[in-house]
Amino acid sequence: MNIINVKNLTFSYDENKPILNGIDFSIEEESITGLLGDSGSGKSTLCHILCGIIPNAVGGVVSGQINLCDKNLRDCQMKDLAETVGFVMQDPDRQIVTSTVEDELAFGPENLCLEPKKVRERVDEVLELLGLKEIREENPNKLSGGQKQLVAIGSILTMDPEVIILDEPFSHLDEEYKSCLTNIIRGLKLRGKTIIIVEHDHRLIEDADRWILLEDGKVKAFGAPEKVKKYI
Repeated sequence: MNIINVKNLTFSYDENKPILNGIDFSIEEESITGLLGDSGSGKSTLCHILCGIIPNAVGGVVSGQINLCDKNLRDCQMKDLAETVGFVMQDPDRQIVTSTVEDELAFGPENLCLEPKKVRERVDEVLELLGLKEIREENPNKLSGGQKQLVAIGSILTMDPEVIILDEPFSHLDEEYKSCLTNIIRGLKLRGKTIIIVEHDHRLIEDADRWILLEDGKVKAFGAPEKVKKYI
């Protein structure tokens, strides 16, 4: 069953040349999709539309059909999407807002007005899942790049969204943390999450179920990695 359906999606700033032009694709639930393309191909713009940043926080003109978890994104505000889609930025420093790992993981569900007991349960579960229990009281701003990335991901997981978008999550990681994150992503899929990974290096997402290759704001290829790879 498809959890995301995008048809004839076009986006531009005012009357400028479209950043995205006639995008079509569908993503199955409980899958991993790699979003590939050179800088300027439209990857970040597409992700910002899927999580509601565009057009709610950033101006521009969006047209076409964008359905996510049976919601028409063009009718949704960002606050309406917090428990549906989570977005992890490329630079974790831009996402971290509190002074301890524990508080960072609690920040999202607290703002969703969940009961304190439920917030604690989610924080403890994610600390265990990501191997962060030993640093729960540390200041995330003083952690290594790999640890910061895990904290940023954890801050999204505690809101329990159905779809998780990771914007170049491997870019700040050494080989050990790249392997760790790959295993975490596989585990999230097994837990029923749908994952979208934005990446330049297709070798880091070889085990994704599908790849979307963007070029100049259009889908150049979409399908199984072995099918798309010949276009890279």
